Amino acid sequence: MRDVQAEIRQVITEHPVVLFMKGTAQFPQCGFSAKAVQIVKACGVDRPATVNVLEDPEVRQGIKDFSNWPTIPQLYVNGEFVGGSDIMTELFQSGELQKMIGAAA
Repeated sequence: MRDVQAEIRQVITEHPVVLFMKGTAQFPQCGFSAKAVQIVKACGVDRPATVNVLEDPEVRQGIKDFSNWPTIPQLYVNGEFVGGSDIMTELFQSGELQKMIGAAA
């Protein structure tokens, strides 16, 4: 049987910055995911690791369970859940997200 939680844990451990999103960095499938990609790139990550939750319903639900957060996108930095689009925007505007991602890269 598939262990989606273990798969998610492996992805966020292997990559310092991971964005679980709808679509891809090149072709986001929702406005919040598009905004999240723009923020990560503005923090200096040209090619962020992304997981397209639309390709896998188990991952789409699994990431919500993993983080105990109901919405997508979700950003992880150094294996820690940062937040969704609104939290990313607030952290970016305050300069905190740049510091977090700078320390992770």
